[in-house]
Amino acid sequence: MTTTHGAPALPAAASGERPAVQVRGLVKRYGGRAVVDGVDLDVRRGEVFALLGPNGAGKTTTVEILAGLRRRDGGSLEVLGEDPAGADRRWRDRVGVVGQSTGAGDALTVRETVDHYARYHATPQDSAELLDAVGLEGTARTRVDRLSGGQRRRLEVALGVQGRPELLFLDEPTTGLDPAARRQFWTLIEGLRDRGTTVLLTTHYLDEAAHLADRVGVIAGGRLVEVAAPGALGAGLRQEATVRWTEDGAAREVVTREPSAVLRDLLAAAPTGEIPDLSVTRPGLEDVYLRLVSEGASR
Repeated sequence: MTTTHGAPALPAAASGERPAVQVRGLVKRYGGRAVVDGVDLDVRRGEVFALLGPNGAGKTTTVEILAGLRRRDGGSLEVLGEDPAGADRRWRDRVGVVGQSTGAGDALTVRETVDHYARYHATPQDSAELLDAVGLEGTARTRVDRLSGGQRRRLEVALGVQGRPELLFLDEPTTGLDPAARRQFWTLIEGLRDRGTTVLLTTHYLDEAAHLADRVGVIAGGRLVEVAAPGALGAGLRQEATVRWTEDGAAREVVTREPSAVLRDLLAAAPTGEIPDLSVTRPGLEDVYLRLVSEGASR
């Protein structure tokens, strides 16, 4: 489902099923300033949903509240049918969280780390199978402090999914990874989705959101400014086209929703039937994103 520009969509869950995450009017303040300012959001079961926005937009704070790691100042929310603020250990075992740092002990080996964290779950996955699933079977005896950045992130995901969560929160999961490691990580997330895990991730990478997410929510200034499938984001803005040409030695430009009409007028006025330096362009994902962020932050 897409939205009209400036109004977040609140989609119904498929087949009448309640969303994995349902948020209304979420507010979090620090020092009197709202860093999350009235967010409404639904995340459907089984989808990958990306919160896309610049640093400081409120992405991490939102995820921490949804994961039960931080208290809200206003609004209502249900995550897997419960309010995280009062959820018990059974609820926490249904939720996986991969923050920007897990604090896993550097002195332990990979296998020792996985075995240690298994004790916190009622039905943990088998350690050997888990390491194989995240591509770390060859590093089981390697100390954590000797892992590469990509391997370290894979270990953090392994710990996040160890309890077989229905819902996985990923906070900027590929920040600092090289391009090859990022692509490997994307494959890992796609595998989790294929197995039915609901994933909510935050990112400021446009290509990551476009590749992984079924739907994207753009957040700016603590507000959710639009929700849509990646290809439909900013549908209203994408209708605008910029026509550029040169006339009498000067660069000209027109922004219009009817470029064909502009071209007809230009051709009719051109004495030779040729229009120097003519181009017609529509905004791409990056252009749309920057417009949404700029408009959202200024409200």
